[in-house]
Amino acid sequence: MWLEGKGVVQDYKETVKWWRKSAEQGLANAQRNLGRSYALGNGVIQDKVYAHMWWNIAASNGNAGAVKYRDMIAKEMTASQMAEAQKLARACVAKKYKGC
Repeated sequence: MWLEGKGVVQDYKETVKWWRKSAEQGLANAQRNLGRSYALGNGVIQDKVYAHMWWNIAASNGNAGAVKYRDMIAKEMTASQMAEAQKLARACVAKKYKGC
């Protein structure tokens, strides 16, 4: 609802808040959507590293769309950005997606 402004004023920050709550519960679609938010800078500061991190996590949880997006953004990243994204993803999984 917040993403599209259905019944409420469109609010990307509120959208991210609810996607994050769902992502912390392990929902791959929410994890994919967080990746999209970071890739586009909707509701968060645009950040390819965090986009890749969330798409990598969503992909590992079975979201096929996240695989495609992760692989696309990887082509725009440096080796050090890729390494950082993978490090963050491992840490996030170890924390069971809390506080990522």
